[in-house]
Amino acid sequence: MSAAPIRMTYREACKQAIRDALQADSRCFVMGEDVGKYGGCYAVTKGLLEEFGPARIVDTPLAEVGFVGAGVGAALAGLRPIVEIMTCNFSLLALDQIMNNAATLSHMSGGQFAVPLVIRMATGAGRQLAAQHSHSLEGWYAHIPGLKVLVPATVDDARHMLAAALADPNPVLIFEHVVLYNMEGELDSAITAVDIAHAQVRRAGTDVSLVTYGNSLPKCQAAAETLQQEGVSAEVIDLRVLRPLDMACVIASVSRTHRCVIVDEGWKSGSISAEIAARLAEQALYELDAPVRRVCAREVPVPYAAHMEEACLPQVADIVAAVRDLMKPR
Repeated sequence: MSAAPIRMTYREACKQAIRDALQADSRCFVMGEDVGKYGGCYAVTKGLLEEFGPARIVDTPLAEVGFVGAGVGAALAGLRPIVEIMTCNFSLLALDQIMNNAATLSHMSGGQFAVPLVIRMATGAGRQLAAQHSHSLEGWYAHIPGLKVLVPATVDDARHMLAAALADPNPVLIFEHVVLYNMEGELDSAITAVDIAHAQVRRAGTDVSLVTYGNSLPKCQAAAETLQQEGVSAEVIDLRVLRPLDMACVIASVSRTHRCVIVDEGWKSGSISAEIAARLAEQALYELDAPVRRVCAREVPVPYAAHMEEACLPQVADIVAAVRDLMKPR
């Protein structure tokens, strides 16, 4: 008889994953701004300093290029660093270290060196953090060979993706959406590990595929419920991993439904939604009975005012409207 599911927040799932990693491997440590005494910008590491001490929960200066570089060096030396960057916009200050060092050293050394580095960062909008702290840059990083890019959207993935990332010999970036930290869900006790290579069908359907990730997953699930009441069966695909993209899962879904709406909180131009749409055109054009639709953030800096921020981001009503339009007879 299987154990009953455990209910916890996404934040707590992230913390438990870090605690497990620290307990399992003495080479593992956490470093970043305010991860120690303050407990992390979103309280993910709260209490870990008292449990593991300052040698393994390391507060750093406000210098992303420096401490991410230190993480790269530690990984090269055989340690297993978990580097936390407060929000993904700050990662741009360390882009040279991420793209020109972490992502390339294995290739440039002919495989002699590995960089088993994990970088966690908060992403997304919806908490009134205004234009400088509401970016969704995971699609940018998915452009870079040498990186894996993970976007856990469920409590189970938040709990288990870190272990798989730490086991990978190459650098892995984990983007945790700021709105999801307070989300509660049931942790399936039967799940003890997840892969970091495949998308998942979160809801089966026959009429349209909703392809998404991160905080847009619950919005797509809500949209699917609304559409079901209108007689439209929507399949919901959680990408989970943006690099490498699991196009086999997406194409299999589109081959069943023959219509696709991609929901992406990033800006539409040059986005991960654009990449998926292009690959569908290249690999599955004749499976489509209608053009691919995309529901993305408006191409403006994210506003501070709550009503303007809401209008800027993909919402359930926008997804439902896109599907309704797609289902019209032509």
